[in-house]
Amino acid sequence: MQISWNETDPIYRQLHDRMIELMLEGVYVDGDPLPSVRQIASDHRVNPITVSKAYQWLVDDGLVEKRRGLGMYMTEGAAERLVVVERNKFLNEEWPRISAKIERLGLSATELLKDRSAKS
Repeated sequence: MQISWNETDPIYRQLHDRMIELMLEGVYVDGDPLPSVRQIASDHRVNPITVSKAYQWLVDDGLVEKRRGLGMYMTEGAAERLVVVERNKFLNEEWPRISAKIERLGLSATELLKDRSAKS
């Protein structure tokens, strides 16, 4: 798991958001174990309490469950619920800003869908 830290968001939020991305990308699927708190803390040189806070947020979201003595696992149906939540978040929060910027710049659908790799 690769994370590029930013200076604006708390580390636990960035960890939470990265785990969400990995779930959406299919790196972790329903029933999969997540890396241990100690492993994440060691790999990224962060405090284990910070990792625990990010994992607890995933538990609170209903995406992950604690299995006593075994660790954290993605819950059944978590991936499907996550896609619905993230789509709604995109459509209601992000898309209106993107759409407004497209309109301000006077961009057409053709320009937006144009293959940019041909220019490189």
